[in-house]
Amino acid sequence: MTHAVIAATGLFTPEQSVSNAELVAAYNAWAERWNADNAAAIAAGELEAKTPSSVEFIEKASGIKSRFVLDKAGVIDPARMVPNIPERSNDELSVLAEMAVKAARDAIAAWGKPVSEIGAVLCAASNMQRPYPAMAIEVQQALGIEGFAFDMNVACSSATFGIKTAADFIAGGSVKAVLMVNPEVCSAHLNFTDRDSHFIFGDVATAVIVESSDTAGPGGWDVLGTRLKTVFSNNIRNNFGFLNKAGRATGVPAPVSPEPGQQDDKMFVQQGRKVFRDVVPMVSDMIVDHAAELGLEPQNLKRLWLHQANVNMNQLIGRKVLGREPTDEENVIILDDYANTSSAGSIIAFHLHNDGFAAGEVGLICSFGAGYSAGTVFVRKRS
Repeated sequence: MTHAVIAATGLFTPEQSVSNAELVAAYNAWAERWNADNAAAIAAGELEAKTPSSVEFIEKASGIKSRFVLDKAGVIDPARMVPNIPERSNDELSVLAEMAVKAARDAIAAWGKPVSEIGAVLCAASNMQRPYPAMAIEVQQALGIEGFAFDMNVACSSATFGIKTAADFIAGGSVKAVLMVNPEVCSAHLNFTDRDSHFIFGDVATAVIVESSDTAGPGGWDVLGTRLKTVFSNNIRNNFGFLNKAGRATGVPAPVSPEPGQQDDKMFVQQGRKVFRDVVPMVSDMIVDHAAELGLEPQNLKRLWLHQANVNMNQLIGRKVLGREPTDEENVIILDDYANTSSAGSIIAFHLHNDGFAAGEVGLICSFGAGYSAGTVFVRKRS
């Protein structure tokens, strides 16, 4: 019976990286200036003074030590605190498409087959550069792929939802191979003036080629099963959109995009403790239930490639799923270098750390995040 195979993956990593120390220095300089500018209001009790950040705080809260970004200068400039990513003309390849194409070419090279065998392109990511034309169609055109393409957004779970969608297309006979890309410019939706979240995100792009078992060559990974889950929550949110302009009072000019330090709810906002409390049991139970449905013993999984949001969250999920303390090899963490890259995180972990598997051994790609949303993809190494 035809089933889906993860035939290849690809990765694009920006050249520039920001350490926690650099990020903290920028934030603290900004906070010191803000406190000075608002000293009277702070003294009157009308505003709260900004609390300094620290490397120790960031690493204890998240496990993150650095992150890759498209533009370092703008992020660590206390007078800006926003990446500088100039707009491009409509005749140029857009920023997200350019990142996605680079990751896709990496995957295609590893796959070793012509793009003429790809029948669909999915762009699955948290923040699309524009509503339309679809980013996926631009990527499709840039790579010379026929067939169809569309965008999908399930926030941090977009990649696993994309794999599930690709697997369903293949099972239904619509196509023989699907390219799924995850370009994430998370630095552009992050509020770098928010002490509780200024360190969370980085920029990256990943790509996955999902192919029919009828045409797949040796190697790769059989997709044993996929499961998706969503539960509505406001605890992770970004309210930026085209209706923001329409909702303003008459006569009040509306900026095209939020200015630095303004309209905080139009950027990434989360209630971290609530997210931790809600998501960990939801995801842990989902993994265990899905494994049982597939006849798998969770404790026998060779490796977990979880969404990379918070090391404490991942460690707790790993313990709940495996029933013991996972080793570093079993529960892959790439937060040190990449930070949270939204939909791309679990794919980066899989791409960089899928070695050491014998044919027949099983691992899990799992994502979770805003929505709430969660996706599980159990994979078995092929001979």
